[in-house]
Amino acid sequence: MELKTKYQYTYFIYPYIVEQKSYANYLYRLLKNKKCKLKIFNRKKDIEIDTYFLPEIKEKMFWTMDLSKETLKDYQTMDKKLQANLLSKKPCCFFEYTLQEDIPAKIGEEKGIFFDISKIEIICFSTGICYLLLKTVLNTGATLSDILNFNYKFRDIHSKKAHTKEYENIKIQTQKLDNMQKLSQFMEEIVGPNLEAKQINLDSDRLITYGYACLDIEDWNENTDIKLIEKEFQKYCCIKPAGEQIDENILSQEKTYKQKYIYYGFTSNTTMLLTSASNIKNYTQLLFQYETVQLYHFLYNLHQKIYLNKINYQFTKTKKFEKVKKQFLEFAQKDWIYEVTNDITGVTLGQYYKQAQNLETTFWKLKNEYDLLYKESEVGKTYKQNKYIIAIIAIIAVLNLVNACSIFKIFG
Repeated sequence: MELKTKYQYTYFIYPYIVEQKSYANYLYRLLKNKKCKLKIFNRKKDIEIDTYFLPEIKEKMFWTMDLSKETLKDYQTMDKKLQANLLSKKPCCFFEYTLQEDIPAKIGEEKGIFFDISKIEIICFSTGICYLLLKTVLNTGATLSDILNFNYKFRDIHSKKAHTKEYENIKIQTQKLDNMQKLSQFMEEIVGPNLEAKQINLDSDRLITYGYACLDIEDWNENTDIKLIEKEFQKYCCIKPAGEQIDENILSQEKTYKQKYIYYGFTSNTTMLLTSASNIKNYTQLLFQYETVQLYHFLYNLHQKIYLNKINYQFTKTKKFEKVKKQFLEFAQKDWIYEVTNDITGVTLGQYYKQAQNLETTFWKLKNEYDLLYKESEVGKTYKQNKYIIAIIAIIAVLNLVNACSIFKIFG
């Protein structure tokens, strides 16, 4: 079904992990790159971020909002190494990466669909969990089918797995780069080894897809057969190519949030929004909210899940229980308990983000594991203490016996 779009973009998100001991050096490597710079937020410029997020989250993620001109000037005059050390102490840092030239490309060999990578961001948490974000925009006139085929192919550009022959006709070719392999190499240069990703079972082959598409009024209005829209919406959310036949209920109702002319879809590795230009707010307000406050909200919850998996891995591998215990307790006390936003839509979306990421289950599973290890640790401590007490009693008993023998010899 050919559905014309008025506006569209897709963010492809690559989560990766930097070793904790190398985190400051990684930030230093980013800062040394002339194309990469720290992103500074501003309360006037970023008013939606300021009003959407609650204080605790703003302090964690958007602390640059509170920087005075003098502090910012002092930071800019610092040595890059000193800047990196300072930033490594902050809960989260945003970086903007500017390419010397755009990366336009096309799908297909004759009638290609051209796209631009219009924005690149790098977001790093002090936990070592980072994200590389690539914002892609297809050329004007793209249909939803074009977007389906593009998303299906692009999200696997970093994968070592080959596509099936059924979809070999969906090809991505570059104009200013020789081939898409160069884009994959660019990603590897930014990300680094990413060895810890496999340890915590983080998918390092497939990019997370976060997309927005606004259909033309002609294709989604009061007279449109909504079943046709929903069928394409499910393909859009599940990242299926346009020609693939799917079951009508491939996406459960629990994974969709719908309002009139607004359809959100959520899976473990996608968050997608399909709207209609029949509501002007969908492309004058929601268009921008979705790639700022809602995107950062989604990434915050995703970070929580990845960090819990990282702690779980450390639980299973380390013998230094006290160190991991501290990390888990700090997370539970300073991160897990705080609400992200009071925004009505934001609160609803947060529930869907958590459900799609299975966040509640992950937390309580780890909490149970923590309780078990804590009990074992306490039992071990008690056992050691008892051993020491018994040893001391034995020593005292021997000393008493020696003293008794000495007294017996004197008065015997």
